[in-house]
Amino acid sequence: MDLQAPKGTKDLLPMDAYKWHYVEDQLKGIAHSYGFREIRTPMFENTELFTRGVGETTDVVQKEMYTFLDKGDRSITLKAEGTAPAVRAFVESSMYADAQPTKLYYFTPVFRYENVQKGRLRQHHQFGVELFGSKEASADAEVISIAMGALDELGVKGLTLKINSIGHPECRKTYNQALLDFLAPHAEALCPVCQERMQKNPMRTLDCKEKSCQRIVKDAPLILDHICADCETHFEDLKSYLEAMGIPYQVDKGIVRGLDYYSKTVFEIVNKDITVCGGGRYDYLIQEIGGPEMPAVGFGMGIERLLMTMEEEGVVIKEPLRYDVFIATMGKAESLKAAAMAHELRAKGLKVDIDHMGKKLKAQMKYANKVGARYTMILGEDELQNAKASLKNMENGEQVLVALTPEAIEDIVKRSEI
Repeated sequence: MDLQAPKGTKDLLPMDAYKWHYVEDQLKGIAHSYGFREIRTPMFENTELFTRGVGETTDVVQKEMYTFLDKGDRSITLKAEGTAPAVRAFVESSMYADAQPTKLYYFTPVFRYENVQKGRLRQHHQFGVELFGSKEASADAEVISIAMGALDELGVKGLTLKINSIGHPECRKTYNQALLDFLAPHAEALCPVCQERMQKNPMRTLDCKEKSCQRIVKDAPLILDHICADCETHFEDLKSYLEAMGIPYQVDKGIVRGLDYYSKTVFEIVNKDITVCGGGRYDYLIQEIGGPEMPAVGFGMGIERLLMTMEEEGVVIKEPLRYDVFIATMGKAESLKAAAMAHELRAKGLKVDIDHMGKKLKAQMKYANKVGARYTMILGEDELQNAKASLKNMENGEQVLVALTPEAIEDIVKRSEI
């Protein structure tokens, strides 16, 4: 049988790669403007990192992780999300001893065995930011402003920022009891997983994807109505900062997010019912993973969904120039000269190519036009003897006689860029 990419994965082909480069460069730029620095963590982690950090009763841990035993019988999991690995690296390298806050960003593949859906694959990619060390609502607002600013810069319109507070663990004790009281009469109608969650972590029933469970929990009590005074103050402070920054928002009491480490602020940024970014505060994860008691806040943004949303919004990413100069040749001596010149021109920063297929001159010129070379130059016997050749601007048809030196060619090409 023919081998194909595994279900839920997708090749990134050259005709699309430049779009990813553009988006990544824009996201890096805005992260740097806020003082965030890049971190890269392994593609796989010890499974315990996710069971402890993300939560044993979450869909991610119960249904979606790619977990296996390695040759040393250690339980290993492909990276299921970006925050827990960043926190593990933060703790392991003792970055908590540095001046705080610590601001980190990353691009990472994420692996989840879930139903393939619009803009979400079993291997997808995320841009994430994490801000460690601050308990202030200003940090929450800054993280949100990075996401909103990045999406605006990338041309994504029609965005809705939805915010909520899910309180801290003490708040949730009261809420979980209220939720349990609500769910008890419906227990038999819940899916087997949610029946188990009722006893261990009732709030996880709220993000079950089973339609029968969704119909039941749509009328469940809301956690925002059960948070303590401290969490309520933090939430009001967040709203004040967002208003001061001119960032519109909606309070959505139904947002809980699908990971157990969240506390207080949670948020989602939505475009036409597609969540392009989500995140929140996680003040207890660093301690849970073995670090000191230290608050944190961050978000994850799916690159595939972002690109899909940009396309639907009509955002056009211009394909970069592939070649500055294509040197066409008519013989062996000319081909050797072209190879030497291409080598020197590339060293000067120009994008240059020559024929590698043994094509006739006419076919070479057609190829140069097809790949969008800005200039073409033909090297024949006369050009070599006279040490001069015609450099043709493929956009306007103008031709300039130029000496066969890298400096002369570079000068013409770079002057035309101005």
